[in-house]
Amino acid sequence: MSYQYNSVNVKENAKNGINHKVSIQGFEGCFHQEAARNFYGKSVEVICCSTFKEVVDIAGDDKKSNGGVMAIENSIAGSILPNYNLLQKSNLTIVGEVYLQINQHLMVSPGVELADIKEVHSHPMAIQQCFGFLDKYNWKLVEKEDTALSAKQVHQHRSKHVAAIASKLAAEIYDLHIIAPNIHTLKNNYTRFLVLQKSGNTKEIMNANKASINFHTDHSKGSLVKVLAKIADAGINLSKLQSFPIPGSDFKYSFHADVEFDAVEQFYSVIKKVESITEEIKIYGIYKNGKVLPSPVAKVQQMIKAKK
Repeated sequence: MSYQYNSVNVKENAKNGINHKVSIQGFEGCFHQEAARNFYGKSVEVICCSTFKEVVDIAGDDKKSNGGVMAIENSIAGSILPNYNLLQKSNLTIVGEVYLQINQHLMVSPGVELADIKEVHSHPMAIQQCFGFLDKYNWKLVEKEDTALSAKQVHQHRSKHVAAIASKLAAEIYDLHIIAPNIHTLKNNYTRFLVLQKSGNTKEIMNANKASINFHTDHSKGSLVKVLAKIADAGINLSKLQSFPIPGSDFKYSFHADVEFDAVEQFYSVIKKVESITEEIKIYGIYKNGKVLPSPVAKVQQMIKAKK
């Protein structure tokens, strides 16, 4: 088994004038593009894809891209299970992650007022996230395939009576006015994105402290517990465990695990021990963990608590 892993030195690349070109799902101005900018910087070029499979295919093609950015889970909706399956079948390695707070804004063409709005367009999930605000108005709600596409169409048609729910980036790209910011009901809403590159570009990631693995056991009594015990005994934190049925088996499962550690040698050591008690184990990536930044509301609450 190889224990090499990829590296992304964004600051060094920017200094040398190297820009990244990555595949994302959605249209320009979508949250995937925000996540890509968060990781690579504003100069990153995005290839907009209609499906996550297309994202993975292009991310694995050196002639088309330097990698991809793909959502993998949300703090409210949970894991995006099909994307784990895509990752498992791909030739990609995780080189980083981004936790992005999902802020939904109501936007209109310049000069349009709230009283002018008759319809609101957006992705069904975004509309659902904003019901607390939308219920106050008698607007027709129109579902679209993408939040950023809704913003783009408002820009194209310049309708006085149609608004969109989308990101701040979408408003900037399509020259729209945010008439009502942060209209989502649950403010503590985060999506985790994986930063992916084609396997084989192997360099060490400085200060790596997180890894993603997939393994399956012989499904004998206590086999999973033995693996988890090895991880715990090594002082490694298991931050996620997700089971997946193994195709063609009689209800047998493989397990995706995210683990966090203080030193990469600590991870290597436990992997060697786990390898001896599993039937198969695959390392998806060893990388530096992303940070969940507190929302503005949470920051204020922390400040108030600190003063007491």
